[in-house]
Amino acid sequence: MSGNDKGRVEASPAEVYEEFFVPALFRQWGPRVVAEAGIVPGERVLDVACGTGVLACAAAERVGPGGSVVGLDPNPQMLAVARRTSGAIEWVDGRAESLPFADDSFDAVVSQFGMMFFDDPPAALREMLRVLKPGGRLAVAVCDALEHSPGYAALAEVLQRLFGEKVANAFRAPFVLGDVERLLGFCDQAAVAEARVMRHDGLVRFPSIKALVSTERACAWTLGGLLDDAQFQRLQEAAKPALRPFINAEGRIEFVMPVLIVTASKASSTECGWVA
Repeated sequence: MSGNDKGRVEASPAEVYEEFFVPALFRQWGPRVVAEAGIVPGERVLDVACGTGVLACAAAERVGPGGSVVGLDPNPQMLAVARRTSGAIEWVDGRAESLPFADDSFDAVVSQFGMMFFDDPPAALREMLRVLKPGGRLAVAVCDALEHSPGYAALAEVLQRLFGEKVANAFRAPFVLGDVERLLGFCDQAAVAEARVMRHDGLVRFPSIKALVSTERACAWTLGGLLDDAQFQRLQEAAKPALRPFINAEGRIEFVMPVLIVTASKASSTECGWVA
């Protein structure tokens, strides 16, 4: 697909996510979240807000043929792409706040980059805990605060200057849970015991500034539908100087994007804590 070269990606939001966001941002986190959850071969794993399945597939590789993985998402387009990605995983339509599974069903429950968009994060955490077996492990990843991701912070400033707070805040939406105390507060509300939050550094990599901006414009969860063609051209021009400091020797744009990962065990006590 050459949609980035045209300034607009002609694809469904789920296809945009899979083709552009997964390699640029999300694929690197699947194995890391799986490791944080302590998943081992033979286990049964649930991926909540699975999207197109990048984390579920990483979990499936880890559990092997003796284990099983279920991916759950409320978006039928995401699930359609996920089903094309892997037929070995059970893909289920459902919401994080009302998981359609019995108590004590899974050895591990994982989620990456979905909780920022949940209607009720504490309710979702309670549900994740409910379906975990005693001693089961939880690992949930969210984007850290925008100011810790310098390339995206620079783009947010450009959006604020050009189009005002409404558009800039739409772009900032994925970063709203980048706050350790807020995450631990959700854990307290959900009675998630001994929750820990750890920061991990990752990288955002796009082939060009134009590719990054085009993909963000096409993202249904942030800028999708907010900018017309003339506004998009203004953004492309203004983004060039703002993002130039993040161009590497190969001409690709690259910058750090930290992630916060919440981990807990169902069998733990009630103390929460922060790990730097």
